[in-house]
Amino acid sequence: MLHRREFLGATVGGLAAAALTRRASAQEPEFTLKLHHLLGPKSPAQVKMLEPWAKRIEEDSNGRIKIDIYPAMSLGGAPPQLVSQVRDGIVDIIWTVNGYTPELFPRTEVFELPGVYTNDTVATNLAMRDMFEEWLADEYEGVKIITLHVHAGQGIQMRDTAVHSPDDLKGKKMRIPTRTGAWIIDSLDATPVGMPVPDLPQALSTGAVDGALIPWEIIPALKIQDLTDYQVEGPDHERFGTTTFQISMNQDTYDSLPPDLQAVIDKNSGEDFAREVGRIWREDEDEGIAVALDAGNELITLTDDEMAAFRTAMDPVVQRWIDEVTAKGMDGQGLVEAARAAIAKRKKEAM
Repeated sequence: MLHRREFLGATVGGLAAAALTRRASAQEPEFTLKLHHLLGPKSPAQVKMLEPWAKRIEEDSNGRIKIDIYPAMSLGGAPPQLVSQVRDGIVDIIWTVNGYTPELFPRTEVFELPGVYTNDTVATNLAMRDMFEEWLADEYEGVKIITLHVHAGQGIQMRDTAVHSPDDLKGKKMRIPTRTGAWIIDSLDATPVGMPVPDLPQALSTGAVDGALIPWEIIPALKIQDLTDYQVEGPDHERFGTTTFQISMNQDTYDSLPPDLQAVIDKNSGEDFAREVGRIWREDEDEGIAVALDAGNELITLTDDEMAAFRTAMDPVVQRWIDEVTAKGMDGQGLVEAARAAIAKRKKEAM
């Protein structure tokens, strides 16, 4: 049995040891990184993709790295400035739409083209990884790519027009996310209206646009179900092209990390993460369209014959892109062929 003095000494010693343990586990991180992006804090991109990724980095580094997420451009600037912010070291990490600065990523645009991307997010993400070193790396000087990815593809979302053929879109004003999206809308005899996605609700509510090229996952975040009546896609979730994104890190920030912490970043930037991101965006589509249907919207799934008319109308978009990038010294035809082959290979592996 412990005497009172011995007991008090043991208790004080135990409390001191516990306090030391708490201080050690709650020590300040060696590196605190700022991650900046354009959507809100409750967007699926943050909640399902960025936050879990940041948490894994923090856990795998034993708390030596901390990642603070700044949504909705809360550190200043506009979405098209995110790439320059990370390259210039104003922020450490970004998530952004490549097409907001299209002149910087012309090769990566190949994955946005209708007929190159159709409906498989995972296969396309992996294809971008497969082609990165040989075909795409020169576009990303100054940054360390965490992952390139696509969303589930451009669906057609309309205020009050049921769309079953390209003729139904003639003369309509359609929000587009990228210049390849603008070319798609041009090919359908509609009028493209460019804007970042946070501006879309106001544009729909005021009639500045009649509809949009945009995936279903954004419906709940922007309450698109209250501003549209119809969502339109092809058979087997076939879409009208897609949008490419990047999660990237300032190269100097990455280089400043000790090798063991660089290894933590690398571990969480590989093929597994590309697959995970693809699955997240595909699953978010199902949740988004469910919200629209619950609100009374109609999902129009085009028949094969109806979709064939859209494919025919959009075919010139691919050649337009090939001609443009080839004129700038790039192998446009080679990029299209390589992208299609890489996606097909990854699709076949998953079968």
